[in-house]
Amino acid sequence: MEPEYLQTESGVRLAQARYADAVFRKDYAGFGDCLTGDSEWRVGGRVLRGRSECVAFLEDRMAGLRWVLMTFRTPILEISGQMASGRTYVTEQSALLDGGGRNSVATYFERFVRQEGIWRRSWALFQLHYLGPAELGGNFFVQPDYGPPPAMPPDA
Repeated sequence: MEPEYLQTESGVRLAQARYADAVFRKDYAGFGDCLTGDSEWRVGGRVLRGRSECVAFLEDRMAGLRWVLMTFRTPILEISGQMASGRTYVTEQSALLDGGGRNSVATYFERFVRQEGIWRRSWALFQLHYLGPAELGGNFFVQPDYGPPPAMPPDA
C-alpha cells in the first residue's frame, strides 16, 4: 500500500475517533472542530448545513441521552490529494437518561478534507439500518445498495 494512502487512512480514522470521543463526552465544541465550516450532514431525513447547524442538532439529540458510544469499523476510502471519500460501518450503544438503552447499526458515507494539518468531515450521510434493543429485535430499515466502493449515494 502507498504511504499516502496509509497516512490518509490514519488521518480519517483519527477524525472519526475524535468525532466519537466528542459525541460520547458531549463536547460540542470538539464535535464542531471535526467538521468543516460548510459541512453538510444528512441524518434522520434532515439535511443540516454548516458547522453551527450540525452542532445544534447534535446538542438537541443528546438532550435525552446519558451517553452514546459510537464504534467505527475500518473505513473504505478513495483518496484524491487533500480529499478523501468513503464508507464506514458504525454501531452505536446509547444510554437514555431514563435508564433505558438502544442500539443502532448504520453506514456512514463521508467526505473529508485536510485542513490545518488534520482531516475534517465536509459531507456525510448517516444511513440507518437498525434501531432498537441490543438483541436486534427492533426495526430494520431497507436501504439502497449504492454498489461497491467507491460508489456513493447521490447528493440530492
